[in-house]
Amino acid sequence: MNNDWTRYLARLLAGATVVCFATTSLRADWPQYRGPSHDGRTTSRIVTTWPAGGPKVVWKTPTPTGFSILTVAGNQAYTVVTREVDGVKHEVCLALDAATGKELWAAPLNLAKYDGGGDSGTPDNKGGDGPRSTPSVAGDRVFVFDSRFKLHCLNAADGRVSWARDLLADFGGKMIAWQNAASPVIEDGLVFVAGGGPGQSLLAFRQADGSVAWKGGTETPTHATPTFATIHGVRQVIFFTQSGLISCEAASGRVLWRQPYRFSVSTAASPVVDGDIVYCSAGYGVGAGAYRISREGEAWQSAELWRKTGNDLANHWSTPVVRDGHLYGMFSFKEYGKGALKCVELATGREVWSQPNFGPGGVVLAGGVLVALTDRGELVLVDPQPSEYKEIARTMAVEGKCWNHPTVSGGRIFARSTREGACLDAAPLVAEH
Repeated sequence: MNNDWTRYLARLLAGATVVCFATTSLRADWPQYRGPSHDGRTTSRIVTTWPAGGPKVVWKTPTPTGFSILTVAGNQAYTVVTREVDGVKHEVCLALDAATGKELWAAPLNLAKYDGGGDSGTPDNKGGDGPRSTPSVAGDRVFVFDSRFKLHCLNAADGRVSWARDLLADFGGKMIAWQNAASPVIEDGLVFVAGGGPGQSLLAFRQADGSVAWKGGTETPTHATPTFATIHGVRQVIFFTQSGLISCEAASGRVLWRQPYRFSVSTAASPVVDGDIVYCSAGYGVGAGAYRISREGEAWQSAELWRKTGNDLANHWSTPVVRDGHLYGMFSFKEYGKGALKCVELATGREVWSQPNFGPGGVVLAGGVLVALTDRGELVLVDPQPSEYKEIARTMAVEGKCWNHPTVSGGRIFARSTREGACLDAAPLVAEH
């Protein structure tokens, strides 16, 4: 084989490798709040060496008001905004072309009517209130849980309503202060929410037709989105209600274990699970705690590892991520623009390091790198190591207030504020070996 032919084959194989890598990355969807595995993680890798102006901005689009994030599935991105419909302000689910930001369809949901409070912030960081819930996507269906506790199933192609379930009118639920902020979570053909009345406050609906797969409990919901975990071999959905943590077998709704936890005013951050340890936190002086879950046969128990009241370890609504036994996230209460990004040892609650001036934004892990979105709209890359705070890169991504977390899909970073949504290209240019 001559040298020219050898070089040609080498270039061809290298090109094929790059194309294969890019295709794989682009299929790494972020289809719901806190990502594909409910833990704020994705295997999608991003470039960590950024030019002075940050990664290339692929597109920006207006996203007026609220804290809904951008979910990404296939070639489309979804979020919830407010718009006037026939002269009345409504919550509206948007579908965007993920490659261009072009609006594909807009589906009105319910009235955009909120209790006050969302306009809090630093003098240059006002605006907000709602909507706060994030769409979830499964195949050709988009699920949206609006602020009035109505669950909508929309057709991903055109936004038409396939079915809807009103938890207040049809399941005896009652409105809570600041309305619903929790997002629907999806898995194995079901969609899970909280908000019904006595005997049916925790619900799982079949994605195909909206029929009830199971229901139970007499709990008052909070603003926290449920999370999923496999603990001691059992797949479970963990709700954070006003009475505390309640874990149900995902397939049947059978209650596995409970952990009472104090409620005050609002609970908004989701539980975080690492192995058999479940962490939770709330603001308003409630603080944080971690619990070890054990099982003997069909008997489950929750035992406290540590508990710290006050706001030093408060996750107001900013759910942290866990890596190698350490929590990384925004820990603060009403410290807009100033709240710290912290590293906390999960098993003990010991604060390892703290870096100020992040505010109550959000974090995710992408290919082992911490991607933080400050409440002012900056994207910050951090090496998630307990030894010290190590910042890798930083850029201003969006204008407005960001009380949410970024999304990473196919090497692109999606950020959303009360003013605009943006897509930044941070995809690796060559395959990683």
